[in-house]
Amino acid sequence: MPSRCLAFFTAALLAALPSAIRADPAHGAQSATRVAVAESLPWPADPAFAPTAERVSALTRLGRQMFNDPALSASGRMSCATCHDPAHAFGPPNDLPVQFGGKHLDQPGTRAVPSLMYGAFTPPFTEHFFDEDRGDVDQGPAGGRTWDGRVNRTRDQVRIPLLAANEMANESPAALADAVKSAPYEAEFRALFGDKVLDDPNAVLDGLGASLEAYLEYQPEFSPYSSKYDAFLAGTAELTAQEARGLALFNDQQKGNCANCHFSSVSTKQTLPNFTDYGLVAIGVPRNPAIPANADPNYFDMGLCGPVRTDLRENAENCGLFKAPTLRNVATRKVFYHNGVFHSLTEAVRFYAERDTNPEKWYSRNADGSVRKFDDLPVAFHGNVNDEPPFDRKPGDAPALSEEEIADIVAFLGTLTDGYKPPRQAGVGVPSRTQ
Repeated sequence: MPSRCLAFFTAALLAALPSAIRADPAHGAQSATRVAVAESLPWPADPAFAPTAERVSALTRLGRQMFNDPALSASGRMSCATCHDPAHAFGPPNDLPVQFGGKHLDQPGTRAVPSLMYGAFTPPFTEHFFDEDRGDVDQGPAGGRTWDGRVNRTRDQVRIPLLAANEMANESPAALADAVKSAPYEAEFRALFGDKVLDDPNAVLDGLGASLEAYLEYQPEFSPYSSKYDAFLAGTAELTAQEARGLALFNDQQKGNCANCHFSSVSTKQTLPNFTDYGLVAIGVPRNPAIPANADPNYFDMGLCGPVRTDLRENAENCGLFKAPTLRNVATRKVFYHNGVFHSLTEAVRFYAERDTNPEKWYSRNADGSVRKFDDLPVAFHGNVNDEPPFDRKPGDAPALSEEEIADIVAFLGTLTDGYKPPRQAGVGVPSRTQ
């Protein structure tokens, strides 16, 4: 059981202890001491577990309905699930670099749609993150939701698409209140948030956020830990020879070095890896001419320092940094990186290996024919681009990964897809430990 769930149930169990202790004198002096300490704490007792769990379940059911409701958009044709398709690991269902929204579904986005899976474990944004698994070292910016980490809670994250002009395009919270008044779940909404809630548009927006948050953090759907790699960690499955080679290359600091940002090991707290350190990093991916906004040569999406996020735009060292996403279910995607510039996992891994050894294969050219490396970031910020292995090479060097090794890493990444079902031995009907 992941640590946050274990802590939740432990807290619920401990909340029930004082009354049980009072009822049983056999617990003696230690029990009396615990009761005295509990009664002196400067906060009220935890709420009863059953009503709390019932409310969370009701919020989750309501949030699921809202997530799939196109009536919550100005077009009446776009739901959250339109871009975050459950059949595609709650990511985009197509290979478009950006999705189209707005009142007439004709307004393009500026960034690729990320998966919503495993987001519940994202820490709050900080400019200086210290990870105990890496020692007392400043890892730089980390955490927060969205590609640039600009909000911290799921309930705040969901407000963005609901009100964005190029997404669900509601003009105001009042428009959302009107939509809820006509929704089939209107009665459930009132039951959870009060009979007068629909008279206050801001309260409606809060209720939408709370409900969608409960659903998006519902572990069985969004954090199931049901991949082949999870089974491998549990000792109930074995990797093929190619997958095992891919894992070794993934972890090798002089080869793929992928685990530098995409942790692959069980943590010191014994939690399963989410294949991200939640850090923000500049990779220097090529500019994507398929994004309409990029038709303007003066437009640059620089992630942490704008133009979408505005509070850190004066911090030059943040320009070009984007969130390192989870690699769980990455093999189900059809576009990669924040600008959706690549359309296959093999291409995305190959870019890592050849970015610096063969830049002519990846970047546009200047008028004089020279390679315009890091062409999606102003020259003033090129120094922010990551240069750790395998990005420590220069033109003429051999890439850190061969084509065979790239294929091995891609094979390993395929083991991170949830829904793994172990093969059965012929005539036996039990899971096999061999491939």
